[in-house]
Amino acid sequence: MKKIFFLTFILIISQLASQQTPASLTEESILFIGATAHIGNGNIIENSAIGIRNGKITEVSTKNLAEGTYDQTVDISDKHIYPGFIAVNTSLGLVEIDAVRASNDVDEIGDMLPHIRSIIAYNAESKIVESMRPNGVLVAQVTPRGGFISGKSSIVQLDAWNWEDAVIRYDDGIHLNWPNPYSRGRWWLGESPDLKVNKKYQENISKIEDFFQNAMARSVNNKSKNLPYYSLNEAIKKNKNIFLHANDEKQIVDGIVFLKNIGIKNIVLVGGRGLKSQLKMIKSNNIPVVLSHPHRLPTAEDEDLKLPYKLASLLINEGVLVTIDVQGSMERMNTRNLPFYAGSFSAYGVEKEKAVEMITLNAAKILGIDDMMGSLEEGKDATLFISQGDALDMMTNKISRAFVQGREISLESHQTELWRRYSEKYSK
Repeated sequence: MKKIFFLTFILIISQLASQQTPASLTEESILFIGATAHIGNGNIIENSAIGIRNGKITEVSTKNLAEGTYDQTVDISDKHIYPGFIAVNTSLGLVEIDAVRASNDVDEIGDMLPHIRSIIAYNAESKIVESMRPNGVLVAQVTPRGGFISGKSSIVQLDAWNWEDAVIRYDDGIHLNWPNPYSRGRWWLGESPDLKVNKKYQENISKIEDFFQNAMARSVNNKSKNLPYYSLNEAIKKNKNIFLHANDEKQIVDGIVFLKNIGIKNIVLVGGRGLKSQLKMIKSNNIPVVLSHPHRLPTAEDEDLKLPYKLASLLINEGVLVTIDVQGSMERMNTRNLPFYAGSFSAYGVEKEKAVEMITLNAAKILGIDDMMGSLEEGKDATLFISQGDALDMMTNKISRAFVQGREISLESHQTELWRRYSEKYSK
């Protein structure tokens, strides 16, 4: 009897702790008419007609040109329809509670870990993951942290039973954290906090160079003796993205020069806080940029206070493919604010539809999934949402319906439940 009671108790607790049940494919075809459609490629369609059938987008036109027969026709005039937002370079699903080490799978011990795969540690039932969806963030690149080579990221959709169901693209690239040429003293130990040269910079670079050279010298068919070398060599041979995490100007230049010299073709710069003086280098090498969010302090004491807000505009004007991330303090829970960071860039020189494109089609192009999502185009997955207003403005980002690969998903989360509970309490 005690065992039955205990098992029942565990079952109830697990149900309370788990996220919303993943949705099933919407069987009926649907035609949404009347909304302002933000295509994701910089264009909009007023009074649009967006059709969904069998998990795919089958109609993108204006209301008066809509063709075909649908099971439902839904008038959403005065609303806005967007492709699902894509969060790049995030550790979503890898940590549940920072203070509980057992729930932290964001990094591993060691410096050279190209064989580490983030996808197998991804927790699809994380309460943090489900809190992304009410703001329109429906897809994420789950990225490991730590070391010089953190490991492999993978791309997931945010409504799934487990990581196997969630994955959109396995092991899309390897993440290289270029050493910082400068360091600051540990003020809590009485050291000067002033910036100083990192004496181990060249030593750390040599470690990276040696590792790449040893990996590239191995046979791609032999993984039995050294899995890290094999994993890096395989990624290079298959021309997968190498995500270069670098912020300082010297980091950016040294990292790009090294990767180009050894023949790496697909480089993506992540961070890029000090890239203003290297715009031509980035453009000439056709390097996409994952730009850090604008809500941060300037990097240097003499830097323009508003430069973090202006960097996206500078890159776009140079013709650089750019998206944004929210890496940094409280990054997992902050990822839900991705559209609002894009909105901040739109106030400093980026056109509103270009800001939408940054976190939709641009992100999809960088991740190599633009053939299936990132924009409202016929034949692509029906991963989209409907908002009452501008989705880049936190005052009007109020989502009423959302679809992931044609499945209408729940927009409920632990947070919405608490909001309703206490709204009711204090409304009396």
